[in-house]
Formats: sequence, C-alpha cells, structure tokens
Amino acid sequence: MKLTTSALLLLILLTFSCQPKRHIDFAPTDLKEAKVIPEPLEITASGSGFALDKYTEISVVAEDEAFEDVADYLSDKIKDRTGVDLKVTSRSYTQLSIQQASGFDNDEAYVLIIKEDSLILKAGTAAGAFRGIQTIRQLIPEEAITTLADYPIWVIPTGTITDEPQFAFRSTMLDVARHFFSVKDVKKYLDILAYYKYNTFHIHLTDDQGWRIEIKSWPKLTEVGSTTGVGGGPGGFYTQEDYQEIVAYAAERHITVIPEVDMPGHTNSASLAYPFLNGNGKEIELVTSMAVGYSTFDTRKDTVYAFIDDVIREISAITSGPYFHIGGDESHVTEKDDYVYFVERVEKIVKKYGKTMIGWDEVATANLEGPAVAQWWNDKENAQAGIDQGMKLILSPANKAYLDMKYDDNSEFGLRWAGLIPVDTAYIWNPETLFPMEHVLGVEAPLWGETIRTISELEYLAFPRVIGYAELGWSTQENRNWEDYKKRLAHHRLFLDANGVNYYKSPVIEMEY
Repeated sequence: MKLTTSALLLLILLTFSCQPKRHIDFAPTDLKEAKVIPEPLEITASGSGFALDKYTEISVVAEDEAFEDVADYLSDKIKDRTGVDLKVTSRSYTQLSIQQASGFDNDEAYVLIIKEDSLILKAGTAAGAFRGIQTIRQLIPEEAITTLADYPIWVIPTGTITDEPQFAFRSTMLDVARHFFSVKDVKKYLDILAYYKYNTFHIHLTDDQGWRIEIKSWPKLTEVGSTTGVGGGPGGFYTQEDYQEIVAYAAERHITVIPEVDMPGHTNSASLAYPFLNGNGKEIELVTSMAVGYSTFDTRKDTVYAFIDDVIREISAITSGPYFHIGGDESHVTEKDDYVYFVERVEKIVKKYGKTMIGWDEVATANLEGPAVAQWWNDKENAQAGIDQGMKLILSPANKAYLDMKYDDNSEFGLRWAGLIPVDTAYIWNPETLFPMEHVLGVEAPLWGETIRTISELEYLAFPRVIGYAELGWSTQENRNWEDYKKRLAHHRLFLDANGVNYYKSPVIEMEY
C-alpha cells in the first residue's frame, strides 16, 4: 500500500536527519525558488511538498482527446528523466491530474495547483496543457530521495502557478540553406525548444547557396540547387515527406512551422537550376561563398510567377500553419519599383493558397493588401511603414536577437557584423518598449547557418541564448530580472547536459562545469 504524502514526507525527514550530509536538493518546499524558465506570471508557495513516485498515476479529465496526448507526452518524459513509468488512466481522480477547464482567455494559459496529496494542471486547450507540463517537468528535482519505504521519491514544492505568455508568437529560425541539417537534427532542436515553451519554428529553406525543399513540379531545384553549401560540402534537401515529418513532429509539441522561400534576392540556387528565373543579367554559377545581395529573380517575367505559384502551392499544401515567409531581404540588385511590384504580386499568390505572408522588414516598402507581417531585423523606418499600413511586427533586431553573432572575440563559431552578443546582452532588452504592443506579434531569434555545419555547432550558438529569448517572449517585463534569471539558467545546465546539448560556457553565468 502507498503511504500517505504526509507520512512519506515525515519519513523522508527522519531518514535524512540520520544520514550523512549529501549534495542534493533535498525536498524543496518553496515554489518561488523553483528554477523555472520562462518565469511564470504568478507563483504562490505553500511551503510543503508533493511526492512523485512509482505509485503516482496521471489522469485526464477532458472532452478534447488531444489532452490524452499531452498526458502521454508527460509520462514519456518523466520516464526518460526518472525511469519511473507513470500510468495514464481515465479515472476521474488520481494524484496527478490534467484537466480541461473553462475561464481561460489565452489559449496557452494554464494553472498548476500543487498540494501534498495532488498535482492538478488546468488549461482551456491542449496547447495550454502542453505548456503547463513543461513547468511540471522543470519542477521535478534532479535527484530523488530514497526513504525507508525503499523506493525513490521526487518531491515537488507545493503552491499555485498561474501562467500565460505575453506574446502569442515566440519563435526561433534555423537556416538550413547555407548548411543543411538533417531531420534528426531538427527534431532534437524542436525537443529542446518545446521544453522552453516556444510555439513557432521558422525554417529558412532556400538561399543562394542551397535549395533544401523538394518541389515535385520543378525537380531540378533539388537535383541541381541542393548539391552544396557555404564553403562546399555535401549539401542536402528534404523530400516533401521529410518536411511533413518535421511539421508533424513540431505539431505534436504544439509548435507551428513557418517555411521560408527567400525571394526575389537570395535566389542563386533556384536560378542555377532554372536559368530563366535569373534577373541580374549575369551568367549563373554555383556559389559557396557567404556573399549576399547579388542575385534576383526577373520580376517582370510572367513565367517567374508561374514558378513561384507552384512552389508556394506545393509547400502550403504540406504546411499546417497559417504563415508563408517570402524572405524579401537584401535584394540589392533588384530595382526598387521591380521589388515593390514583385512583393505585391507574390502576396496575392500567398493569399491564394490560404496563408498569411511574412517577409523581412523590407517588404513593408510595398503596398500590401494584408493581412501581412513584417519581420523587423534592421530598419526601423521599414517597421514603421509596416505599422502605418496595418501590418503586425515580429521583432528580431540583429544586434540583440541574432543567434549567429559571436558571444565574444574568442567564440569558435559565428559572425560579428551586427556586434558581439554575450548571454547578458541577449537577455537584457525589452521588446515591449520598441514599438506599441498592439502592433507586435512577438519575438523571434534567427540562427543563420553560414559558420555552422553540425548539430553540435548549431547548439553552441543557440544555447544558452535561445533560452533567454524564450523568457523574453513569454514572461512580462516586470517578471524578468537578469540577476534572478542567470541563477535559474545556471541550474538548467543539468537539463542541457542530460540531453547532450553542446552549449557555450558563458563567463557571466556561474555554472559548475
């Protein structure tokens, strides 16, 4: 028979008092001291503990069957972490209960009520429940207490967490065009992003150096345009089935995938495959350098738009999310009138296939029908032009949010054209103050791939900075504090280590490496 929680906690105390002192987090009892990232909206501690052990069962009380998937996901992650296989049951009450409830205005909101004898997660949607179980995962201590009951117990502090994100859009971008990353690599990255409550993943599929997505009606794009990357190398591409696998894997983690086909510039690989697309008047050659700004589509040729229609149609058909990113940046050899004409015409194609167009901030120089989104990375005048015509903004200021910038002069990978971005610089800025909040969709941290070839190198640039961007997107400005955050971040090295993530060892974070 399972002992009551109160009896277990008393037994733990008696057992621990008779044992030699050990370096473990013993029976945490202050929920406010929990090392949760992103910082929740509101935490109330009640000073006791809930015992998670082999006898704990997970119940689901919900009309939406997707809640059962959330419960299964939590059970799998607890098993991976602790070795304990928690049973998921349909019984109305168990010690750990995931419940669908009314009264939530935000689709990702949740409430976590932790008592000595129960842990209850309430949310209005499966997405909210999924965000909530990430908090539960982070509350489970690294080490169990072994009591006289002769089985391990993980003691979770009691209290209440009321939480929801401040931005509906919290994203990171991965450039797979400059160097290709496998489906396996992308899945690993998505797993870690889900842990930190990201809800969007932007994948930069095409650029001068490589075309990475199969288009069945234009096969040479991958036969010719995917064969290499920056600095040479094997290249690679996703079949449409590969891409659908990524989209489905992300969706299981309540993450929306945004595909990007960059145009009218950054298009050398497409024109290499189909030279009629080219509009710069030069002979097309294979490019493996990091140079930008020299390529463009022929924006006045109808056959170019027939090509673009096919590309957007095929990718949109296998993308469940509402967005399609057309790039639009650094089209330096495209005449301004041609650029505006191009963006306005492509927006209509995107809308034709039921998607909302996103583009880098340069697209705001066109007159768009909307709804459309401008991703601000460089020019505030462009961002303001977008606001003036009713566009929403994604905030990705290069000097704060670009994950491919070096941490410092000694960084092994990365660039520095936008400046060095150490871990504190990446965290200490306030997206809320840059533009009126009603015009801001959210925050995205892009990771361009010129200098990275492997998942380990990707992780070096992304972590730990991408964790801070997760908090900037989720937590309110009032709840963000660098001194507190860096202590929580130091603790998260244990999670990164356990998951084989190669993170940058920042001198501003007091980690015991």
